[in-house]
Amino acid sequence: MTSETLLPGQPVALPLGPSPTLGAGLYAKDGHVRASLVGVPRYEGPTLAISRARPHPPTTNSVVLGVVTRLSPLQATVAISVVDGLPLPAGEEFTGVIRSQDVRATEKDKVRIGECFRGGDVIKGTVISLGDARSYYITTARNDLGVIFATSEAGATMEPVSWQAMRCPRTGRIEKRKCAKPENL
Repeated sequence: MTSETLLPGQPVALPLGPSPTLGAGLYAKDGHVRASLVGVPRYEGPTLAISRARPHPPTTNSVVLGVVTRLSPLQATVAISVVDGLPLPAGEEFTGVIRSQDVRATEKDKVRIGECFRGGDVIKGTVISLGDARSYYITTARNDLGVIFATSEAGATMEPVSWQAMRCPRTGRIEKRKCAKPENL
């Protein structure tokens, strides 16, 4: 039995031997036992249950997912909703800031925030500092960090075509973004 955090719908590995009784946070479907909430599988006597994983505030080096909520010439403001793979409870968000010097590792002085992010983009970043009392400082200056989901002006989900551009599949129009490394490139 692993102590790996499971997400809702993920299968739970059962131990060899007699099947345990299913407890809180588990359900059986199509012959498989699956998690119904975020947590870690635990035995409570003969019963297998999910202990709820508690999300924690971001710390330095936490990987975060969030939505860009506001842009200025010097920074993008992000509503953080996932910390180290654990979604935060509804209504509980942290605020992060991506400063222009933290967007990429090279040519930092040439970064234009409006060409890297747009409002509503979902980004993946790493916390580099606890920042000030209002927000965490986030960086996207690695190949695997940046925009992971964006919607075009035509309302379609955009596809990454390079580390700095995404294409609308509906119109074919290219829009600039600082993309997380596309899987197909």
